[in-house]
Amino acid sequence: MPSPQSPDWVSRSRHSVWHPCTQMQHHETIPLIPVSHGRGPWLIDMDGKRYLDGISSWWVNLFGHANPRINDAIKAQLDQLEHAMLAGFTHEPVISLSEKLAALTGQQLGHCFYASDGASAVEIALKMSFHAWQNLGHPDKREFVCLQGSYHGETIGALAVTDVPLFRTAYGPMLQAVHVVPSPDARRAEPGQSAADVAALAAAALERLFAERSQHIAAFIVEPLVQCATGMAMYDPSYLATVRALCDRYQVHLIADEIAVGCGRTGTFFACEQAGVWPDFLCLSKGISGGYLPLSLVMSRPAIFDAFYHSDTARGFLHSHSYTGNPLACRAALATLAIFEEDDVLQSNQRWAARLSAALAPLSDHPHASHLRQRGMIWAFDAITTEAPGAFSRRFFSAALEQELLLRPIGHTVYLMPPYILNDDEIDLLAARTLAVFEQVIA
Repeated sequence: MPSPQSPDWVSRSRHSVWHPCTQMQHHETIPLIPVSHGRGPWLIDMDGKRYLDGISSWWVNLFGHANPRINDAIKAQLDQLEHAMLAGFTHEPVISLSEKLAALTGQQLGHCFYASDGASAVEIALKMSFHAWQNLGHPDKREFVCLQGSYHGETIGALAVTDVPLFRTAYGPMLQAVHVVPSPDARRAEPGQSAADVAALAAAALERLFAERSQHIAAFIVEPLVQCATGMAMYDPSYLATVRALCDRYQVHLIADEIAVGCGRTGTFFACEQAGVWPDFLCLSKGISGGYLPLSLVMSRPAIFDAFYHSDTARGFLHSHSYTGNPLACRAALATLAIFEEDDVLQSNQRWAARLSAALAPLSDHPHASHLRQRGMIWAFDAITTEAPGAFSRRFFSAALEQELLLRPIGHTVYLMPPYILNDDEIDLLAARTLAVFEQVIA
């Protein structure tokens, strides 16, 4: 049997595993990285080479790999209860997690409904909105609205409210038609316009749609503050405040997809806090379990829950997942929330975010970079190049690996979403090597 270090290990994976978001033919020339283990912000391959995880392994790993506190919490839970169905049963981890999350919203949102992944959470929110309006006697409210460039997942319902051609073009005939409205992306500002001006114009377009179709619209779904998968499009918080007022005025549900931007990623625990508003539904996943176990959930306002509370089973929310509210995943999430509180993470993040921003400042006037931007713990800039987006991103990814960095651009957008545990040396290394890789690739 070949040793783990053998190239056959990689070959076996390439011929037996269908990797996500991947054209498998590319791995004939771009080798898979065989990961052996992780320590803090580093991943280590089978040959002992390490990689600084600059994107938190697809935005999930908030406190590093093999975090001792999360490890210990899961180990203790494993000896207590690994899983039990949540239909007709309950358990302490799922109750405590739900209570803590509700408290973080000041009890504005609660009654968490659990699933396993972000797309499933979006499906739940869409179905809940549709069904709530049916229960409330508004059967015509069945349409949905999303932003240009929005991404909410790749299941059929979530893909319908995703406006990224790469993901939806092949499956368009399977999808429900939705309304797509202009994005408040600050990069769209014309000379003399501010980010707030762009946000106001985008909100005005949404209001025109609401004025025309609100009697048919169930919900508007939005990624608060940052549209991640379309290239880290950042916008002014005033947009969310205006949207909340419009949804109230026209009786449209507001769904906040905080799967990528929640859990402190934008600087506050919930991104919506920066606009001083709460949605009707809030979706969480990714970082909520610290990057350990699949977990997602939807929080809702009390009025939503009340719309389903009835003696008639058909009026209940008839949706389920086998691993709903898994105790191990919930315990990982509780350990994650404990770290936020015990280490005052949101405050400490501000200090080292300032250090990383200063180190990346040379990109602000680089002749081949544009729109250097930051929101909380997300940094991004756009490469000015005639190279095709896919070719650029693959070359950057490969060059970054040679410099011990895990960075995975979205088209021409280079972004950093590191875990919240970097020390000063790692911050400086991440910035310096990102700049070096960019110079190499753009040349």
